[in-house]
Amino acid sequence: MSITVTTSNVNGIRAAKRKGVEDWIGDHTPDVWCMQEVRAPQTEIDPIFDEVAQRYVAGGKIAEPGELVRMNEICNIKGRAGVGLLSSLPVVDMRYGLPGLEEDVDTGRWIEADVQTPQGYRITIACIYVHSGDADDPLKMEQKFRFLNCMVTRLTELRDEAASGGRQALLCGDFNIAHTPLDIKNAKANIKHAGFMPEERVYIDKWLNDLEFVDVMRDLAGDIQGPYTWWSQRGRAFDNNVGWRLDYQFATPELAQAATGFTIDKAPSYATRWSDHAPLSISYEV
Repeated sequence: MSITVTTSNVNGIRAAKRKGVEDWIGDHTPDVWCMQEVRAPQTEIDPIFDEVAQRYVAGGKIAEPGELVRMNEICNIKGRAGVGLLSSLPVVDMRYGLPGLEEDVDTGRWIEADVQTPQGYRITIACIYVHSGDADDPLKMEQKFRFLNCMVTRLTELRDEAASGGRQALLCGDFNIAHTPLDIKNAKANIKHAGFMPEERVYIDKWLNDLEFVDVMRDLAGDIQGPYTWWSQRGRAFDNNVGWRLDYQFATPELAQAATGFTIDKAPSYATRWSDHAPLSISYEV
């Protein structure tokens, strides 16, 4: 039996609702949906999650709205970041925040759920929104690298847990880094821009090489250009497919081997987008 996990930067959940994200939910209802840049207060998130739960009921994924497990963390800085996770599968534990970070700017960026599959296995799924950074702003880059350094510590713990026969782990989110020239349309023009600087990309090298996580979509797609998950709102980047691959699912090796396929739901036109990112969904035979 397979489960589907989706990650998507919603670019503001209230804006996504106005632009028709519910239609996408009605067609997909992934078993686990990780979302980033929720950017809303709890009083406005809850009613939207209620409506999402109704879509899951209508799609036959759950019998009652209350069966949809919900968790989210709001950024302490109003209007920034915010992550959420919805699961039609049981969740046996939840954790909030990335250990080692206590500043307000780092909140609303990391949550973990220990999800139980239909076969009884437990998988740690982390929903992550890494700082975007700004090459012209040393403070923003310092914040990004601090976050990435703490990630290495937590990923090492998750790797060790999986390697010792414990829970496999899956990292889902907007990592705000295009790993290689295959992940960005104009590599040479962006080498000094945040998101494609060598000193950022080396972190993904470390996750894959030293910590043995697998870039699941790339593993399935092979060495092809793209496909991308984010397009600038400026100019005709979307229409001309001048994009970046910023959204990933990184899995521990055993779980990665269970991946069977992926989809990136790029909208058919600029006007029909509900976010500047497209959802990345991957199915796993677990």
